[in-house]
Amino acid sequence: MPHTPTKTLLRALAGESLPVPPVWMMRQAGRYLPEYRATRAEAGDFLSLCYNSDLAAEVTLQPIRRYGFDAAILFADILLICQALGAKLWFETGEGPRLSTITTPSELAALRPVADIHETLAPIYQTLRILTRELPRDTTLIGFAGAPWTVASYMIAGKGTKDQGPAHALKASDRATFSALIDILTAATIEYLSAQIDAGAEVVKLFDSWAGTLQGADFDEFAVRPAAAIIAELKRRHPGTPIIAFPREAKTRYAGFARATGADCIALDNSVDAAWAAAHVQVDGCVQGNLAPEHMVTGGAALVTETRRIVDAFRGGPHIFNLGHGITPDADPDNVQRMIDAVRG
Repeated sequence: MPHTPTKTLLRALAGESLPVPPVWMMRQAGRYLPEYRATRAEAGDFLSLCYNSDLAAEVTLQPIRRYGFDAAILFADILLICQALGAKLWFETGEGPRLSTITTPSELAALRPVADIHETLAPIYQTLRILTRELPRDTTLIGFAGAPWTVASYMIAGKGTKDQGPAHALKASDRATFSALIDILTAATIEYLSAQIDAGAEVVKLFDSWAGTLQGADFDEFAVRPAAAIIAELKRRHPGTPIIAFPREAKTRYAGFARATGADCIALDNSVDAAWAAAHVQVDGCVQGNLAPEHMVTGGAALVTETRRIVDAFRGGPHIFNLGHGITPDADPDNVQRMIDAVRG
C-alpha cells in the first residue's frame, strides 16, 4: 500500500488540492535577511559559505525560524557541479560567478569523470544530513540542481550572460561538442541529485533558469530531453521522490512540460498568468508559483491582492505558493510575512 504523505508540501506534490497551499520562496535564505548577511560575513565569501556545512545549514534554517515556511531549500549554488567536474569557479564581488570556459573538445575531455564529483560535493551532502536532524518535523527538505542547458550556458561563456549568446553560438557552430557537454551535465546532475536524496532531500528541484531562450526543436532537445532523462533515472533509483521542474520563461511551453518530462510539479515564473496556467498546466498536476518578486520590495495592498488572486486562481488543483523567481536582496523582510499571512489567512 503506498505511503500517504503528511507534510503539506508533499501532499500537494502527490496531487492533493489543499484549502491552504504550502508556501516557500526561491532564494528564501539570502541577502534580504540580516541574519544571512551576518553568517556570510562569518564564512568570509560565498563559496566558503556553500562548502561550510554547518554555516550552510544555519542559513537554510534562518528563514524557517523567522517565517515558518512549509519547506526549506538547501543552501548551495547551481554552479558547484561545474567545480566538481574540474572547472575553475570563483565569484567577483558585485559581478557574480566566473568560470574557466568549456568550448572545445579538448577542454571537454579535460573534465573530471562524472563518478568523481562527489569528493568536491561531499560538504553539500553533509549540509543535507544536518538539516534532516535540525528542521521541524513538518518542514519539507528540498534539494536542487541547475538543469544542463542553464549550467552549460555559464560554462561556455565563463559567466552569466543576458541572452546566453555564447552557448547559442557554440550550439550553432559545433553542435557535437555542445551536445556532449549537455550529456555530461545530464549524467552529473543525475548523480548529484541522487546523492542529495540519499543524504535526506525529500524533494528535488531542477532549475532551468534560461530555458526560455531555447526555441522550437532546441527547446525539446536541450530543455525537455535532459529533464526527462534526469527525472526518469531519479524515479528509477528513488521511487516516490517528487521532482519539481522550473523551465523559466518557457511561456506556452509550460503546457505539457510535466507530461513530457515526468515532473511531479511545474514551477512557473511571473510572466505567466495564473488563470492561464490553471487551465493549461495545472491540469497535469501540481504547479508552483508565481508572485512577482518585486512585490517583496514594494509591499502594500497590491502585495496582498496579488497573492490572494494567485491563490484563488489555483484553488481548483494542487498548488505550492512561491514567487515567480528568487527574492531579491532589496526585499523588505516584513513583506515576506505579509505574503505568508495573505496565503494562510
